[in-house]
Amino acid sequence: MAMIDYTLDESVALVTLNNGENRFNPEFLEAYLTILDEIEQQTDARTLVVQSAHEKIFSNGIDLEWLVPIIQKGDIPAAKDFFYLLNKLLLRLVTYPAVTIAAITGHAFAGGAIMACTFDFRMMRSDRGFLCIPEVDLGIPFLPGMNAILAKAIPHYKLEEMQYTGCRLTAEECERHHIVRKACHISELLDETMAFARGLNKNRAIVHEMKMRLNRPVIHAIEVEDVPYIESGKFNIG
Repeated sequence: MAMIDYTLDESVALVTLNNGENRFNPEFLEAYLTILDEIEQQTDARTLVVQSAHEKIFSNGIDLEWLVPIIQKGDIPAAKDFFYLLNKLLLRLVTYPAVTIAAITGHAFAGGAIMACTFDFRMMRSDRGFLCIPEVDLGIPFLPGMNAILAKAIPHYKLEEMQYTGCRLTAEECERHHIVRKACHISELLDETMAFARGLNKNRAIVHEMKMRLNRPVIHAIEVEDVPYIESGKFNIG
């Protein structure tokens, strides 16, 4: 089974993340970017839906088992390259020339929650899984681009609570605070998501231009503000 694959359903590209907990490391990020390029360049899909094949996890974010040893042995160039690659994926998703929907099929923790927030819409299973950014307990401050992405999708009052407490939100709580469009049982999640997605058959060029304007603060934070943080080694992991 491929690390990441996709199928086409009318104008919808359904991407499935097949890499276990879907943790971010260079191999996973490169595979993700390749699939996004293929869908844009080789299909006419106008809506992108992303789900996970894992029975209880959407994504657990950065692969710390890979990254921490890299930093501990002093290979800062490799660590910087990783964060630049992660930024590339996050920016790609924020500006993708199609309406995007995250079908949050399980836990979305840390970087997995950030990735979910890059999408235009989110749907979330209600019978299992939390949205959580526990970096306060891990000792990892967010890069400016990550904060901008979170602020795009989460109301400020709730984002403050999530960042400073590391609390876990259920799907129902996420729906109540308008972080996700709809919370529904896993047996209904994909059907609900695909039904919504099929109705979003919009012009790619218009959608892309709207994103470039609407998400300008996010794009700026990722492209410009993150660079000095990474270069100076202000990220603090391990």
